[in-house]
Amino acid sequence: MGAKASHVSELSENENLRKLIGTVSISENDPFWNQLISFSFTSPTNSADTKLLEETTVSLSKALIENNPRTGNFGALVRIFLSRTKELKISTECQDQLFIWQAHNALFMIRCLLKVFISQMSEEELQLQFSYQERAPGTCDAGEEDLFEEMMCNLVHLIIEVPLLDITYSILFEAVTTLLILLSYQLFHKEILRESLIYKYLMQGRCVPFTSRLVKTLLYNFIRQEKCPPPVTHVFEQQAEGSGLFYGLASGVASGLWTVFTLGGAGSKPNLEEERPLPLSNQSLLLLLGLANLTDGADTPNPYRQAVMSFKNTQDSSAPPSSHPHTFQINFNSLYTALCEQQKSDQATLLLYTLLHQNTNFRTYMLARTDMDNLVMPILEILYHVEDRNSHHVYMALIILLILTEDDAFNRSIHEVILKNITWYTERALTEISLGSLLILVVIRTIQFNMTRTRDKYLHTNCLAALANMSSQFRSLHQYAAQRIISLFALLSKKHNKVLEQATQSLRGPFGSDDNASLPDYAQDLNVIEEVIRMMLEIINSCLANSLHHNPNLVYALLYKRELFEQFRSHPSFQDIMQNLDMVIGFFSSRLEQAGSDLSVERVQEVIKQGAAALPKDRLKKFPELKFKYVEEDQPEEFFIPYVWSLVYNSAVGLYWSPQDIELFTMDSG
Repeated sequence: MGAKASHVSELSENENLRKLIGTVSISENDPFWNQLISFSFTSPTNSADTKLLEETTVSLSKALIENNPRTGNFGALVRIFLSRTKELKISTECQDQLFIWQAHNALFMIRCLLKVFISQMSEEELQLQFSYQERAPGTCDAGEEDLFEEMMCNLVHLIIEVPLLDITYSILFEAVTTLLILLSYQLFHKEILRESLIYKYLMQGRCVPFTSRLVKTLLYNFIRQEKCPPPVTHVFEQQAEGSGLFYGLASGVASGLWTVFTLGGAGSKPNLEEERPLPLSNQSLLLLLGLANLTDGADTPNPYRQAVMSFKNTQDSSAPPSSHPHTFQINFNSLYTALCEQQKSDQATLLLYTLLHQNTNFRTYMLARTDMDNLVMPILEILYHVEDRNSHHVYMALIILLILTEDDAFNRSIHEVILKNITWYTERALTEISLGSLLILVVIRTIQFNMTRTRDKYLHTNCLAALANMSSQFRSLHQYAAQRIISLFALLSKKHNKVLEQATQSLRGPFGSDDNASLPDYAQDLNVIEEVIRMMLEIINSCLANSLHHNPNLVYALLYKRELFEQFRSHPSFQDIMQNLDMVIGFFSSRLEQAGSDLSVERVQEVIKQGAAALPKDRLKKFPELKFKYVEEDQPEEFFIPYVWSLVYNSAVGLYWSPQDIELFTMDSG
């Protein structure tokens, strides 16, 4: 690189790069280093060029891997970077763009080399690449300093100390990206990594004292949603003929990075927003999720997870001192707002889940908000577009709803929030509906989609658990929501009858024939459907027993489709729960008969409202309150670590990994 602007296709022939990877050791005092890191590089503008950059870097890196044990040039490059970063904070305060630019360039090169190293060698071999110094031919003794850990601490320090400004945006992005790449060993292992030199540096070494500040900074990067600054046009004058030190645009790399930022990583889904992207925000969130999901050490709990679990609100001055060693304070209002705005991305939904599930301070704060619709609506939209979302994103959205519905105050308040004209709900025009009724509609739609497409029992269970948690607090259900509850029951009833018929037919087959082998499948299907029907009956019963007088539309829908329930009256699995439904149907049917025939809809509703006030509560049998609590499964890392790294693979900005090299997950997973 150096005094001449480069394109990705010219990298392999670049004179300075050839010297770096060559067989000659270069002293750290050599003017070469100034030339090497004073470049204007046009970064890739499309996925083909991103892939080409990766392939070009691979060939250069392999040559360096071969020669570095003798030359120590990689370690020298790292030390050049470290020397530049020592004054970075002062350079920022003095607006010394050249200094920042050169430090950025050095880190960009280190990052590209490390990415290939990690795909080609073990951590122990990687550590050796840092330790090699110039030696006599035939020897490859390692230096005593741990340059690897020094660089990692330096990156952490850079992220937490250097303020986020237009002139520092690119180097902060590179620092975050380099740490993310150092964690990417997991991509090349099918098994979850539990012991790692890099994890040891991060969780037990010199980086640990910076844990809370790093987590806080990454969260604030996410909160701030800073767009990539536009390329600036300040040109440095060439100071000395032929030196090449101040060649060209100081923002040459920033200009190039601008193009790769708008591209996104290879394999990523198209950006839904055409505005300038948010590379630092996105990359910071991915790094935060990667750190928070590292496995605990044998004697050392993950400090980054501890920090995520324990941070508090800056507004909460009354908060007692925390027993957690890595706690800190952050503005909950800003974090809540950012979470509401960013739920279209998997990683923002995963962060919301993590905070709701693990940080009791933030969960308490969220549930006390009076504008929960700002958060719940994007979650419902994810579930509504279930066909377009990956299954993991749908799971996270659903579990978030389940956690929210564990709170009685939430279940009450959602029926008090009235929404107008829900444009994304296209099955029916909803000009006015409560948030609670909309939530019910979307969850029922998810169940129906699952019944016809994916048939995932886990999805069913969580949907029904959320409805069950809300059922005793149903209030003023929208007419359409009440209809859909009964329609779902009708669909289940129809499916029950079909499976029952198939099971009966298989029993009629000749004794001992192969057809009998399918009987257990039918029995299992029947068992699952009956469990779901039982749960739906309990949900309807819970609403009737606790808030019948608040839900005339549900009583109306129940009466309109009363024949659906007759077949279950004598069924041994449902007899107890059917008593209440029978009593309600009989009570209101009798009142409607007394009111005369050919009643209008309005008159029927009036009779129902009057009857609801007259119905003796003690006639309804009491059942235990329906309450379900989300519990993470054993070894959650088996789900979350592949999920986090699939997000990094698909949406990290400006990074490409060859699909054939990925061991942790299959390309179609999620």
